Amino acid sequence: MTRLVVLALVCLAGCGARSAGERPPQRPDLSGYWMLSRAAPPPDETILKTLPPNTVLLKDTGATELALGDFGGLEVKPEALAAARAWRPEDEMTVSRVCVPPSIVYAMQGPFPMEIYQGTELIVFKLEYYDLVRIVFMDGRPHPPDAPHSKVGHSIGWWEDSTLVVDTTHLSSATITNNGLNHSDDVHVIERFTLSEDGRFLTAVQEFEDPDVLENRGARYIVWQREPGQYVFPYECDPSFGANYQP
Repeated sequence: MTRLVVLALVCLAGCGARSAGERPPQRPDLSGYWMLSRAAPPPDETILKTLPPNTVLLKDTGATELALGDFGGLEVKPEALAAARAWRPEDEMTVSRVCVPPSIVYAMQGPFPMEIYQGTELIVFKLEYYDLVRIVFMDGRPHPPDAPHSKVGHSIGWWEDSTLVVDTTHLSSATITNNGLNHSDDVHVIERFTLSEDGRFLTAVQEFEDPDVLENRGARYIVWQREPGQYVFPYECDPSFGANYQP
C-alpha cells in the first residue's frame, strides 16, 4: 500500500474527529482571491522535510517551463519516456488540441489566479486557468470507486490542525510538465494548504505519484498572495489560435 493511500485511509478514519459536544476548532479562512505570488517567501524547510526520500521537488512553478527532455528529476518509465521524447509543442498547438485543459497536477501551479469559497461541508476552488472548478468534499466521504475521471478529479479533504489536506483521485490523463510527459488515469495527488500567520500568503505542497508512469514521486511548492476585491475572469480559450500558431 502506497504512502498516499495510507495517509488518506488514516485520516478518513480519524483525522479531525472529536467527541460529542466538543466545539469544532477554529479553522483558518482560506476564502478569497489568490494570485500566484510575485514575492513568495522561501520554501518552508519544515514542510519539505515531510516529503519521502524518493520525492523530487519540481522547479517549474508559474511561467517557468522546463525544456524538452527535462522532467525536473522525475524518473520516467520507458514507455512514458519514449512518448515524452517524441512530443513536440506543435502537437498541442492545433485547432483540436489548443483548448484542451490540463489536469490540476499542472494547472494549480500556473500563473493564473483562483478564488476559494470555504464552507464546512465543501470547499470550492475556482481557477481562472481553463475555467477549472474543483469541489473538495469535507464531510468524511471516501472516493467512490465508479466516479468519472476528469481534469479536476474527485477530491476529499480534512484538516490537520491548521493545514487543509486535499486528496485527489480519478484524474484523466494530462500533462505533468507541459513538455510531453503525461500522467496516467491512476495518478494520485495529495495537497497541503497552509495560511501564513498574517493571512497574506497561501502555501501549498502538492505531492503526486503515478506508478504507471513514474519510478519516484513528484512534488511542487506553490505560494499565492491574497488580493482582496479581485475576481477571476473567464478564460475563454479561442481554438482559432491554433490555426495561426507559428513554431
